[in-house]
Amino acid sequence: MDTDRETGLPLDRVRAVVLDTDGVITDTASVHAAAWKRVFDAFLVQRARDESARFRPFDLRDDYLRYVDGRSRADGARAFLASRGVHLPQEPVPGHPETVTVALLTDRKDRHFQALVTRYGVRAFPGTVQFVKALRSAGVPAAAVSASLNCAKVLRAAHVEDLFDVRVDGVDAVRLGLPGKPDPALFLEAVRRLGAAPTRSAVVEDALAGVEAGRRGGFGLIIGVDRTGMRAEMSQHGAHVVVTDLAELLPVHRMRSH
Repeated sequence: MDTDRETGLPLDRVRAVVLDTDGVITDTASVHAAAWKRVFDAFLVQRARDESARFRPFDLRDDYLRYVDGRSRADGARAFLASRGVHLPQEPVPGHPETVTVALLTDRKDRHFQALVTRYGVRAFPGTVQFVKALRSAGVPAAAVSASLNCAKVLRAAHVEDLFDVRVDGVDAVRLGLPGKPDPALFLEAVRRLGAAPTRSAVVEDALAGVEAGRRGGFGLIIGVDRTGMRAEMSQHGAHVVVTDLAELLPVHRMRSH
């Protein structure tokens, strides 16, 4: 099938596909956003009280999509806080155990996220599952990628961990020293493990930072999955084709591996 731009690699020529996890494979982007809102709002309320300032809550659309979505916990927290003129130390300051740190906020967020996953479970998007199964039937390997340390747990909870040939996640990022999106390091590590060149591979993302990472990594085809009304922004950041669900790219019996 053709893409929306002449510069995009046709889908039937890709040798590997790399998919972001939260928001593309699993319906967990909203869970991450809810966990962040709980943490940031509590922090912002206290800060407003301390400074006798107006409380402006964390916005689930603008703030999350602009600063947090697709990034590692620490990078996302720092980016959002900086947008509000707040700069916190990463780790506790010696002699000042009461100091709020980035690590403290990210730990709180992780606890909230895991509690929500445990309570409500995780759902994989049916269209994505169909798409990846069709890829596998066509002999095209697929990788699940995430900046999250919880990626393996999320994939297991959604019962799709065996659907992917490779997983590159936050655990790998820490172990290998890989920077987070919009740096393409996670995606490049995934295609390296799949034995494919980025120029002959596709990346699938729902976050602007992830689309930008695909562009920076020189991927032959960048597919944006727009579940939040960001179609124009995804195209501006480098997406060759934008869909609301990967099922729109089916039927994929036309695909073939080379």
